[in-house]
Amino acid sequence: MIDIVKRRYIFFGLSLLVIIPGLIALLVWGLPLSIDFKGGSLLDITFTSGTLPQPAQVTTLYASNGFPDSIVQTAGQDGLIIRSLAMSDAQRDQMISLMQTTFDATITMNRFESVGPSVGQEVARAAGYAVGAAALGILLYITIAFHGIAHAWRFGIAAIIAMLHDVAVVVGIEAFLAHFLGWEVDSLFLTALLTVIGFSVHDTIVVFDRIRENLNIYRRLPYEQVVNHSIVQTIVRSINTQLTVMLTLLTLALFGGLTIRHFVVILLVGVFSGTYSSIFNASPILVVWEKREWRTWFRRAPKPA
Repeated sequence: MIDIVKRRYIFFGLSLLVIIPGLIALLVWGLPLSIDFKGGSLLDITFTSGTLPQPAQVTTLYASNGFPDSIVQTAGQDGLIIRSLAMSDAQRDQMISLMQTTFDATITMNRFESVGPSVGQEVARAAGYAVGAAALGILLYITIAFHGIAHAWRFGIAAIIAMLHDVAVVVGIEAFLAHFLGWEVDSLFLTALLTVIGFSVHDTIVVFDRIRENLNIYRRLPYEQVVNHSIVQTIVRSINTQLTVMLTLLTLALFGGLTIRHFVVILLVGVFSGTYSSIFNASPILVVWEKREWRTWFRRAPKPA
């Protein structure tokens, strides 16, 4: 039988190898917020005739007309997505007219969104409440559902730790993607993050439920052995289920278009992390807790006689 629990500190170490660089990137580079959170305007346009200008040219044009620090990204072969300070409909029409005159092109507007700073703050606050409510709900649900076994609340805490692991992985990877690809944190990123939390908890509960059943069946076996046996029993199902989702997401990331690529990539990273944490982190944490291994983490090994 595969002994996953025995190698638990190797798997914990692999998680830290991903999380720590991500947190460092988050502290150094931060996360650029989209207009959904900090307020501003987004203009999605297509150049139906003429030559598509360079993003730097559009940024300069915006800055010279009272909209500094604008972010311009190409969208396909003939489109631009421009994020700027909040502007009115009249200012938007003026900027489109200026671009048509400056770049000698015909422009079609596909989308225009404008969000005030107060609305952006409310969205950010609601995001924090949503993650906190999810953690509290997970703890309460698992504690009640597993009330028949000793220390049922430990399962809820372990599930929350695994969930926070996935959140840290996703946010860390997002910090790298934002720095190197220019992606911003928007409402779709929040949607992907909450979806990842759901996938992670679902898979973790499947493993925990098998542990609960086996604790009642194999009462004389050591706790560590029961947990490992439960993981082995569910690992194939967990991997097959999540692999189906990941293959679908990979197809969407490759062929689904630019507008949803950021959302799909974050989901892909989160689903992979959720599968890993459910198998290699959440259940081994129960063993560490049961054996109280933290009491020996910083002790020196006894010298041989």
